[in-house]
Amino acid sequence: MKKLFLVLAAATLSFGAAYAQEANDEAAAQQAPVEQVVDAPAEEADAEEAELQGEPMHFALLKKFLEGGWGWMLLPLVCLILGMAIAVERILFLALSKINTKKFIARVEEILNTDGVEAAKEYCRNTRGPVASIFYQGLMRYDQGLESVEKAVVSYGSVKQGEMESGLSWISLCIALAPSLGFMGTVVGMIQAFDDIQAQATISPAVVAGGIKVALLTTMLGLIAAVILQIFFNYILAQIEAQVVKMEDSSITLIDMLTAYNKR
Repeated sequence: MKKLFLVLAAATLSFGAAYAQEANDEAAAQQAPVEQVVDAPAEEADAEEAELQGEPMHFALLKKFLEGGWGWMLLPLVCLILGMAIAVERILFLALSKINTKKFIARVEEILNTDGVEAAKEYCRNTRGPVASIFYQGLMRYDQGLESVEKAVVSYGSVKQGEMESGLSWISLCIALAPSLGFMGTVVGMIQAFDDIQAQATISPAVVAGGIKVALLTTMLGLIAAVILQIFFNYILAQIEAQVVKMEDSSITLIDMLTAYNKR
């Protein structure tokens, strides 16, 4: 949470610096002498094209951000930052939970057959991941019978699945909020355009361009945020499904393993 506040503070300072720079540029332009040029529109277009080509990418993106109105552009951006923070945390959590399941099961079976249940239980307790946790919970209840082992494995498997899915509802909320907030900025931009038309008592591209630009930029940012978060959301779901399948297969293997050990 502290890192998030630092990121937001840095972004706010960057926006303020960009605003100050833009204000200084406008003041300098007003103080500079104006020369009469015959073909002014053509020269302005060439100057604007040269300026865009010479700008760094991050400055151009920041400029578009400010042109869309930082108040409305900030809301979808916050949704994107929060959603990405949760998504990265989930990806790291799932990556650290992965183990070589086949190698782990073979090792547990070897320890169980040579050293007994207690040694296998100790090995599972010192191994990370949901599969090892399920094995440990099952072995903990071996003395209560295989039926208790099966119930413990099923129950604890649901618990581990819930832990892996923790936070996904917040990513889903950010996916839904980002385009909605962008569309809200679109409505505000269109209202601004109609207010400009009413104030000028005329319809022309110059009058409505500012409001329409705000509307399009906020919509674009909201959709971009939703698309990025949706990709990460589906990737996380795919990783969780793969882990759940491994957990179910391993649970069946554990029951078969203990059944064979019980017959010795």
